[in-house]
Parts: sequence; C-alpha cells; structure tokens
Amino acid sequence: MAVNDDCKLKFLELKAKRTYRFIVFKIEEKQKQVIVEKLGDPTQSYEDFTASLPADECRYAVYDFDFVTEENCQKSRIFFIAWSPDTSRVRSKMIYASSKDRFKRELDGIQVELQATDPTEMGLDVIRSRAG
Repeated sequence: MAVNDDCKLKFLELKAKRTYRFIVFKIEEKQKQVIVEKLGDPTQSYEDFTASLPADECRYAVYDFDFVTEENCQKSRIFFIAWSPDTSRVRSKMIYASSKDRFKRELDGIQVELQATDPTEMGLDVIRSRAG
C-alpha cells in the first residue's frame, strides 16, 4: 500500500505548526494508496472530528489533543486512531488492519494509538485517560 506524500506533509504541518486539529486518511482501494480525506482546522472540536468519520467505513485519523495536567501545565498529545466500525466491509477491515503499521511508521511523532470499532471506544473520556 503506497502512502501519498500529502499524508506526510499534512501530518508534519499538524505536528510542527499545528495548522490542523485533525486529519482523516482514507485508503483508495483502486489506486492502492492512502490519501488525505479531510483536514480539520485548529478551531474545530473533538465532536467535529468524530463527526468526520463515516459510520460504516474504515479510516485512519490523527488528532492533536490539548489538555491541562494536574500540575496545571498545558500539554498536547498526537493520537493515531484506527477507525474500523463493526458495520464496515470485511475486506475493508482487512486492508486497513494489514496496512496500519506501515502507514503509522510514515507519520513520525505519533504519541498514542487507539483502535476503535464503535464511537464509545474513542470517546473524549477515553482520549483523556490515554493522554495523561
């Protein structure tokens, strides 16, 4: 599975310049490559992000999560989320699962990985608990 250069460029912008709040990636099965499907600007919320994921199709996503520690420090964590809903096609799940590690390696700077098959597995409470 090839990775479109745009994926890496946009991820670097999110990581270094914080140009985006999130990026949703999609595998183009015909072209056999991962492409950028959607970019979320920094003002968008976690709800905007989860609404960008299709209910019945797999996606990869990166989310830049800001939080405040118990010591009152402002921090951020870059999450990689493998979205693989139960209702998606079996073939699609297999393609996403088998390409995930290679794709993730292309994105240097991921701090937390999350696998989700339904929205509750990537709720804001889960993100918060994994960030700390």
